[in-house]
Amino acid sequence: MDKLKITELEKKANEIRKNIVEEVYHAKSGHPGGSLSVADILTVLYFYEMNVNPKEPDWENRDRLVLSKGHCSPALYSCLANKGFFPVEDLANFRNINSYLQGHPDKNKVPGVDMTTGSLGQGLSSANGMAIAGKMDKKNYRVYCILGDGEIEEGQVWEAAMAASQYKLDNLCVIVDNNNLQIDGPIDKIMNSYPIDEKFESFGFYVINIDGHNIEAIIEAFEKAKSIKGKPTCIVAKTIKGKGISYMENQAGWHGKAPNEEQYKQAIEEIEKNI
Repeated sequence: MDKLKITELEKKANEIRKNIVEEVYHAKSGHPGGSLSVADILTVLYFYEMNVNPKEPDWENRDRLVLSKGHCSPALYSCLANKGFFPVEDLANFRNINSYLQGHPDKNKVPGVDMTTGSLGQGLSSANGMAIAGKMDKKNYRVYCILGDGEIEEGQVWEAAMAASQYKLDNLCVIVDNNNLQIDGPIDKIMNSYPIDEKFESFGFYVINIDGHNIEAIIEAFEKAKSIKGKPTCIVAKTIKGKGISYMENQAGWHGKAPNEEQYKQAIEEIEKNI
């Protein structure tokens, strides 16, 4: 593994985190906790793994991404902007009434967004459809679907999981952002979905458990997923909600709350030190 490339991706992930905090702070609303926890995964996807073309967002052979936990759009928007799908300066308009960067991603308005999401539990069904279409059209693209660990309490997720296995969607990779917190608290206290890995295995997935903040481990997991044939893959990524900001880490209260000015300045200072 190229250590220099890993270092570059680690730096990029922290730049994405800085954008996330800026988006939510200026909007005075949004979801920083889960956006920060998934930042490393999205960074690897957009700046290492996925075959996409910012100059041709609807390119038919592109890899697809469905951010099923659509409330974490600040992380997705930051990656898309830094990749070149739209100007980074537009992130300052996040959640503004006339902005195309809404609280949840809209495929009809945001270049690079493959699926409009926000109503939790529906993303994997859409990802299945994309993967099935790829098979039928004999395309080589891959489909990635990011689920929240609180989100998988939705029954539709498991109906979709059954379908993914039934149709042997080996061009589909599910990533569960397992930060162990949802809006009301720890997932095992609200509606226990553990063991997540064994559940997906029982639904016919090949499962990989990783540290969702270890860039090298994330890369290796995606490489392994591409080698699996005849079944879909699920990567269960153990993450920290609010990762990178000391007062946000592992705090359910930062699921959907904007920092005040003092908290914003502290967050930016901590992230810039990491960069």
